[in-house]
Amino acid sequence: MAELGIEAARVIVAQTLAHGAAAGMKPLSVIVLDAGGHVMAFERSDGASPGRFGIAQAKAHGAVMLGIGGRAQQARAETQAYFMAAANGIYGGRLMPVAGGILVRGADGAVVGAVGVTGDSSDNDALAGEAGIRAAGFQPEA
Repeated sequence: MAELGIEAARVIVAQTLAHGAAAGMKPLSVIVLDAGGHVMAFERSDGASPGRFGIAQAKAHGAVMLGIGGRAQQARAETQAYFMAAANGIYGGRLMPVAGGILVRGADGAVVGAVGVTGDSSDNDALAGEAGIRAAGFQPEA
């Protein structure tokens, strides 16, 4: 199983921000968590609002704790609101079930971490994060 190390986390952050800038997105913030939900790396672009750390962390935390990406979380919230509300309570309000929370999978398919991106539309956040994850040699699951 491939590990998600600090160098890969830095690549994910840098390439996510580069993708956002190249696509003309609003200033992004990106966080990388390991498979246990611990922060490995975070960066906030110039001009990004200061509250973006919490949003990025909640997007990524929900992905890694539930084992599903933000888009799947959103679909689940729409069909099983009570489940997602309960899960959010269990995890101390640290879930944000929208696109931009992305699982990071190794070549063998195992979850090695998660990425949270915020600052533009949730769909654009996810696209930027997916690009960063691929640039580091991992597979995204948004």
